[in-house]
Amino acid sequence: MNVEPLAAKLDSVIGGRTAAAFKRAFGVVTVGDLLEHYPRRYARRGELTALSELPVGEPVTIVAEVLEVRERTMKARKGSILEVRISDGKGVLNLTFFNQAWRTRELRPGARGIFAGKVGDYKGALQLAHPDYELFESTDQNTGPSAARKWAETPIPIYPATSTVASWQVHKAMALVLDSLPELPDPIPLEVRQRENLQSYGQAIEKVHRPQTDADWHGAHDALRYREAFLLQAALFQQRQIARLERTAPRVPVPGGLLEQFDNALAFQLTGDQTRVGAEIAQDMAEDIPMNRLVQGEVGSGKTLVALRAMLATADSGGQSAFLAPTEVLAAQHLRSLVRSLGPDLSARLFPTLLTGALPAAERRKALLRIVSGQALIVVGTHALLGESVTFYDLGLVVVDEQHRFGVEQREALRQKGNKPPHVLVLTATPIPRTVAMTVFGDLEVSTIRELPAGRAGIESYVAGLPEHPGWIHRVWDRVSEEVAAGRQAFVVCSAIDVNEPEEEEFDPTDPEAPVPDLTEKDPGPPRSTVVGTLAELRRIPATAGLRIEGLHGRMPSEEKDRIMRAFAAHEIDILVATTVIEVGVDVPNASTMVVLDADRFGVSQLHQLRGRVGRGQWAGLCLLVTNSAPNTLARARVDAVAATLDGFELAEADLELRQEGDVLGSAQSGGRSSLKLLRVASDGELIAKARSDAQAVLDADTALDNHVALRHALEQRVDSSARAALSKN
Repeated sequence: MNVEPLAAKLDSVIGGRTAAAFKRAFGVVTVGDLLEHYPRRYARRGELTALSELPVGEPVTIVAEVLEVRERTMKARKGSILEVRISDGKGVLNLTFFNQAWRTRELRPGARGIFAGKVGDYKGALQLAHPDYELFESTDQNTGPSAARKWAETPIPIYPATSTVASWQVHKAMALVLDSLPELPDPIPLEVRQRENLQSYGQAIEKVHRPQTDADWHGAHDALRYREAFLLQAALFQQRQIARLERTAPRVPVPGGLLEQFDNALAFQLTGDQTRVGAEIAQDMAEDIPMNRLVQGEVGSGKTLVALRAMLATADSGGQSAFLAPTEVLAAQHLRSLVRSLGPDLSARLFPTLLTGALPAAERRKALLRIVSGQALIVVGTHALLGESVTFYDLGLVVVDEQHRFGVEQREALRQKGNKPPHVLVLTATPIPRTVAMTVFGDLEVSTIRELPAGRAGIESYVAGLPEHPGWIHRVWDRVSEEVAAGRQAFVVCSAIDVNEPEEEEFDPTDPEAPVPDLTEKDPGPPRSTVVGTLAELRRIPATAGLRIEGLHGRMPSEEKDRIMRAFAAHEIDILVATTVIEVGVDVPNASTMVVLDADRFGVSQLHQLRGRVGRGQWAGLCLLVTNSAPNTLARARVDAVAATLDGFELAEADLELRQEGDVLGSAQSGGRSSLKLLRVASDGELIAKARSDAQAVLDADTALDNHVALRHALEQRVDSSARAALSKN
């Protein structure tokens, strides 16, 4: 074992072949990786696991007792079959071994153990063919009821396993590692552990993997959860401290300058929240420390206007602003919106410029020249802004829209284009629960806009549950036609483009990190409603057959997407059938109706975002969430939650409760954030807050951690460069 025991390669302890199998199965490479492969539950020898609901085709690990063993000769060919019946006292499962009669010496009636394999169905009976197993040791040597009771009640760790590495194989490897460990330094300062009444790290690791009682692993869980929260918060505070060591140019508006002219020309008053958040941003940007601020706000709360005022302050000081949008449709929409908000005079002076990967070569050259010369003081673009050929004259502000769609590498690539570190403003219309804000955005200052601009007519939302009311789909299309007849327009959203097509990508198609939408439930259910199929249906059915209907999705050429969005905005299209390409930023005040087909295939925040595309003008919005999910299912609960409230912050908390833990931080998260092992963001809010306070106190008193060497090493070891990068992801 080397000086840093957790960093030791696993093959040095458990052997190369076993280590290779563990790497393939679980991605573990070091001793520390394996130690964090915690048991998913604990069984007891005296409490056998239920067999009544085993999933066919899935690998399982069960605790059971042998009932009967029978060997018979095969009829069709040479050899024998050993059939073993096991039970948990409620259900029965068959084990089958071919030409392995010798196992009768081990598998005797009354023997108990752990059995693992893939569940099969043979002639209507569940079975495991050639399962792995490990039998419990006999208690014959023990005497007296107390010894037997202790043996029966000792928790047995059941680890996450695969078809190639069984739970007890993990257990055996874990024993080798634990037996070889020296005393482990604890990154949590002693005074903090004593105040929180926590086990040491070494004790917690021993007791989580080799508990003698339930109290052992419960206490270990408490200590290890706190350790995760403390290290994460300490890393975030370190990130903030490092950022504050950088120096940049203050960006302050000048009297009578661009920002003042813009404010004087506004035809409406800013909301109180917009004024307050604008003041927070202005204070940040007046300093020589780069701003690193997140603005979260409801759909339609005016975040873009707040960002535009920051861009004008930057331009007042001669600096440029880069506005990074996740899709070409949204980038083009933002450009048009900014030009409209600025008016002709300011637009001529600021020269807002669009840069996307789909620009024709000649247009791209012109855009690049405006950017490098400093003529374009506002540049709006997609991932094309990150290209090596893009050079800014004086990049002073980076605005990232819907930051959860971008990796930290992309944000950092844009920051590096400044002569000095630019100020960074991150926008999100996905309200963030307090615990997630602490866990995910701990290195950012957070501003919140809750107040909506005056004059919004509101949105009514309804669930059209087709399992109980299949005929309601006809009423949905009737309502759409009624809105169109009244002079308004409608969006219809589908989760896929065409049959056998993957779901719509949320990123620019050129982005290698583009995730697919979150489909929490894997049951395929009824066929998806697609853009192609829905277009054909709406052009055919009587309610909508005569209307102007077009489709929009991410695989269309950029010119075609832009043409259709312009036509929709100009009311040359009545119904736009689209994928989630219209999820954010699209602003068509005359659109009053949003129909989301297969609403159960979308997440809560995504449905809330989609709904925010309507009710943006004088007309009240109508959102119809069409679902094939049955009542009282998780998918239906998500849809019902969205229909029940327009409060995005309330929905964010509900979403946190509804989502499965591995999904809390989003499927796109990687590194430090998605690697939470025991910490539960949905339920550990108080613990995270406490760890945050403790970590801040330690780092404030000892910034370089000279007096906390174990903590410094733990952060270096467990929060490496890739994890640190993930910590900055939104």
